[in-house]
Formats: sequence, structure tokens, C-alpha cells
Amino acid sequence: MIPKSIGASTSETGVAELRRLIARHKMWDWLFGLLGTLALLFATLVFAALFGQMLINGGPHLSWDFFTSFPSRRAASAGILSAWVGTVLVMLVTALVAVPLGIGAGIYLEEYARKNLLTDIIEINVTNLAGVPSIIYGLLALGLFVYQFGLGQSIAAAGLTLALLILPVVIVATREAIRTIPQNIREGAYACGSSKWQVVSHHIIPYSLPGIMTGVIIGLARAIGETAPIITIGALTFIAFLPPSPFSSPDHLLSFEWLLAPFTVMPIQMFNWISRPEEAFQANAAAAGLVLLVMTLSMNALAIWIRYHFRKKIKW
Repeated sequence: MIPKSIGASTSETGVAELRRLIARHKMWDWLFGLLGTLALLFATLVFAALFGQMLINGGPHLSWDFFTSFPSRRAASAGILSAWVGTVLVMLVTALVAVPLGIGAGIYLEEYARKNLLTDIIEINVTNLAGVPSIIYGLLALGLFVYQFGLGQSIAAAGLTLALLILPVVIVATREAIRTIPQNIREGAYACGSSKWQVVSHHIIPYSLPGIMTGVIIGLARAIGETAPIITIGALTFIAFLPPSPFSSPDHLLSFEWLLAPFTVMPIQMFNWISRPEEAFQANAAAAGLVLLVMTLSMNALAIWIRYHFRKKIKW
């Protein structure tokens, strides 16, 4: 028979050991939180320093003439008109191609496709394509869109190239957003007699829309700053004219001549200016970078607002 004093001491020893274990885990949690906070502060300070330097150098050059003037050999009169118009048109083609295809493919793979070897191979390849370097997409587009399809060095070729680049991102974001929908919502809709399409269109898509739109806008924000694939397909570094207007058709219908027009984009214009030795062109490049950064941050802010706005309407 074990004496009560021995049993009590053993119990106290176990409690003390458990308290030491909990205290050690809390210490590691605190250290990990501190490390994460320091990493976040470091990244924020680096971004703030770069943004501040860009604002100091490029802020004074932001004016109406800077946005409405073409590039020039003289830094004082150089602007970004052709660059930002080209960026907007290329991103328009990218969004019109990548968003419907990406969302449709994500919905099909998650809701309609049978789980077999073929869909497993497709899922693995889609996930891997999201990590492929952008220059590979540029080389693919050079052989496919520029030479095989005969699109040349045009806005259409650039938009399709960037659409290929962000298509895996949109598909993965769509599938992840759909997976967050509870299964009982589907079962309840089926129990009420809904068809497969009614379940998808009335419940799955509306409830997963915040996550889908967040992924779409983040993908577009990535594409707007890409340079390697655009240079690969032959974007111009200096262009002093605009593509034809979509409303220039004489029969008052939309014209699509602008799709085959030469183009340049903001990152390439910045690269052109930053490669010049004159200090004034460096300031112009900083101003263009400031505009591009504001555009990217605005798209990310829009993604956050859309997610917050649509999530308020979801009532499960």
C-alpha cells in the first residue's frame, strides 16, 4: 500500500511539470508572435521607405500634362499617355478572357467533374501552372499567339498572354472559395427539389463570390505589373500614338481594330526611362512607378471591399 504522502507528492510533481510545459509553450507562442510582428514591421518599413523615396522623386512630376502627353526624348515634356492607355486595354482583354474561363473551369472541376484519374491530372497541372515563371508564358505566347495565330505584337496577344498567366490563379481561387461553402447548403437545396444548375447559380456562386472576386482582382493586380512576358512577345518601348478608338467605325458599330494595334504598358515605359542616364528620366520613372503602385494598391483595396461587402449579405 502506497502512503498518502508519496501519492500526494507524485501528484504535485505531475501538476508542476504540466505547468512548466504550459509555460514553455506560452513562451514559444509569445516568441513566434514577436518574430512575426518584427517581420511584418520590417516589410512595412521597407515598403514605406521605398514608397516615400518614390513619392519624393516622382511626386512633383505628377500633373495633367504627364498623363496626357506621349513619351518624348525630352524628359520635361515626356508623359505616360500611351503607356497607361495600353495598360488599360491589355488588362481589359486579360479580364474578359481569364475571368469567365477561370471561374467556369473552377466551377466545373469542383461541382460537375467526376473524381477520376483525368481530373486528378488536371488539378495537379493547374496547381503547378500557378507557380510557373512568367517568362515561360511569354515564350509560349510568342510561338502560339504571335506566330501560329498571326496576332503579331498586338494588344490581343498581350491580353491573351496575361490571361494564360493568371488563369491558374483564378481557377485555384474559385475552387478554394467554393470549398468553403458548407455541404448542408447543397443538401438543403437538393431536398427542396433544386436542380444541379439551380444549386450552383442560386447558392454556390453567390456565397462563394467574395472569395472568387478577391482571387480575380489579386490575379489582375499581379498581371498589371508583369514585364517579362510582354517584352517577350514584342511590346514597344517607345510609342507616340494611341490605338484606334473602339467607336471609330463609320457604321456606328464597335471597332475591334485596336486589338491588333501595337502597344506599350507602364512597366515597359518605366524600364525605358530608368535605363537612361539623365536624372530627369529617373524622376519620370519614379512618377510612373508611383502611378502603377497606386493602381495596384487600388485593385487590392477593391478586392478587400468586395469581400467585406458581399460577406455582409451572406446569412447561413
